[in-house]
Amino acid sequence: MSASAEAPIGTAAAPISAVEQRLAELGISLPEVAAPVASYVPAVISGNHVYTSGQLPFVNGKLEATGKVSVGTEGFADEPTVSPEDAQRFAAICAVNALAAVKSVIGDLDRITRIVKVVGFVSSDPSFTGQPGVINGASELLGRVLGDAGQHARSAVGVSVLPLDSPVEVELIAEFS
Repeated sequence: MSASAEAPIGTAAAPISAVEQRLAELGISLPEVAAPVASYVPAVISGNHVYTSGQLPFVNGKLEATGKVSVGTEGFADEPTVSPEDAQRFAAICAVNALAAVKSVIGDLDRITRIVKVVGFVSSDPSFTGQPGVINGASELLGRVLGDAGQHARSAVGVSVLPLDSPVEVELIAEFS
């Protein structure tokens, strides 16, 4: 190794966790924790569990989309809509943001022993009933990244509106050692 390629004396690159390595293999980098949009914190520890606040699909500080999830055959033409496929992708982004919130309080995602529960909210057109499929985006991402520890109980709930008119919001409970 040449002198120019060596790390400065007294510094070391932080090792990347196995969970973050799996994210990287999927082309995903763990973001900074999204700033709260109201009076709360992104995550809290109680015992050996981390409870995250609801996470929206923010990428680089910007909400990826707004509007109600719809298959396009219902709703009002003057309301923005989001396809179930796009909403599923946004749910995965929410799960990544939730992992960032978990990391912010436990320091290393490799400490996660199980995702206990995922709760997903889908801002839905009144006739849309595909909420479980939308929240599969979060569940499948957690399974790919955490393996068996990513298997969890879950609720997928349709709601009339979410903060900032987000199409989806996800929160989770993670157990850690």
